Amino acid sequence: MQTHPLDAITRRQWLGATLGAAVLPGGSALAARGDGRQAVRELRLVAAPVQHALRGPAHPPITAWAYNGSVPGPLLRARQGERLRVVLDNRLPQDTTVHWHGLRVPNAMDGVPHVTQQPVRPGDSFVYEFDLPDAGTYWYHSHFRGSEQLERGLHGALVVEEAQPLRVDREVVWVLDDWRLGPDGGISESFGSAHDMSHAGRIGNAVTLNGQRAQDLALRPGERLRVRLLNVANARIFSLGFEGHSPQVIALDGQPVTPHAPPAGRVVLGPGMRCDLLLDAIGKPGERHAVFDDFDPRRAFDLLHLRYGNEVLRAAPPPWPIALPDNTVPEPDLPQASRHVLRFTGGMMGSMHRAVLDGESLPMMSLMRRGKAWAINGVVSSGHGEGHAPAHGHADAPLLSLDRGRSYVLALDNDTRWHHPIHLHGHSFRVVRRGGRPTAHREWRDTVLLGPGEQAEIAFVADNPGDWMLHCHVLEHQDGGMMGLFRVR
Repeated sequence: MQTHPLDAITRRQWLGATLGAAVLPGGSALAARGDGRQAVRELRLVAAPVQHALRGPAHPPITAWAYNGSVPGPLLRARQGERLRVVLDNRLPQDTTVHWHGLRVPNAMDGVPHVTQQPVRPGDSFVYEFDLPDAGTYWYHSHFRGSEQLERGLHGALVVEEAQPLRVDREVVWVLDDWRLGPDGGISESFGSAHDMSHAGRIGNAVTLNGQRAQDLALRPGERLRVRLLNVANARIFSLGFEGHSPQVIALDGQPVTPHAPPAGRVVLGPGMRCDLLLDAIGKPGERHAVFDDFDPRRAFDLLHLRYGNEVLRAAPPPWPIALPDNTVPEPDLPQASRHVLRFTGGMMGSMHRAVLDGESLPMMSLMRRGKAWAINGVVSSGHGEGHAPAHGHADAPLLSLDRGRSYVLALDNDTRWHHPIHLHGHSFRVVRRGGRPTAHREWRDTVLLGPGEQAEIAFVADNPGDWMLHCHVLEHQDGGMMGLFRVR
């Protein structure tokens, strides 16, 4: 488990350790350089096969693909306002790229093959460099053949510290994932399954936390933790409950939110989504409390237990502030915003009978024979951005063309029988309405989870020029056509 105990060293020592020349797993150094005006963090990510002990030392390792030899990849930490420079070395048997999920990067750094860059071929390198305007919890992952490369392990967490980090006793980063293992204990090669693509996606049979079977978390009564949660699974949705505890949500998808208890006591994370929690250890010495997942009540399970030792840190939660400062995301002007509707259709048991693929209107069965089953506004993506060369030598035409600097509201309509976490590249947006009602917190997000038949409205300023992807982060749905481009000009 990736942790940062703040009580064992001074605050100054901790900031120096995590934000200076810190050594990362695999021997890669995150070094600082600069001219006195802006610090630049430099590192090298090596993508390569690795033997990974997913099920522990008592079982044979699996052959995973990893950054710097670890699954998840190294935890990258920097400070808001700094600049990050990452050299990607590809030592995989396939092309690859890196997408910086949730970060508002320049278009050329977004990592979408055949749209923002050419794929990085085996043996080649690519340099990503960009500023970090927003603090928060983000992640990085392959965006080439993502439904395979993420499942094999190509992902990692990226934490951008606030200028004045929130005061806590300890911080933990929980990277939630699942894996589909075959009878031999290795990763199942059932990539591209028509059933997964047209139903709920590739749901695994082995759930992991930070790349391994979850271990209990030892706590001291009175301790305060910041828990950074990330869901990097292909398709699994987590709904976490904290038995006997009342965590407070302080950020969603990296962006601060008014502190509040999670609705119905559950932290719901679709693929690609993140949540920062403040967790006060209110248990008593010797107690154990479950952290459980019950998104599917028929298959509910305990992820881990909060296990209390005998050392009491303090008798009651500390009176420290828990609200985070705002980031620099521009506020949309709702009265002046232009409005567009995006309707998501397709999948099994849906109402989509035909849709347009490469300019041709095709019935559902013909789409399925071509590995497609989903559409946005009646158009099926031909596959750009997911590792395939674009049809006819060019990418799909943009779903929308937006004027730079203007505010927009997108009305998202999930006209399917399945969940879809819709992710927008290059921008963060406010979720302003769900089911026709204003949202309680008007939260900033970059990925919004739509339930079957659900509608939501999101609002943002189109301030980042270029062609940007919008897609379902159930990666098999993305493969199956539920993605498109919007252009900011």
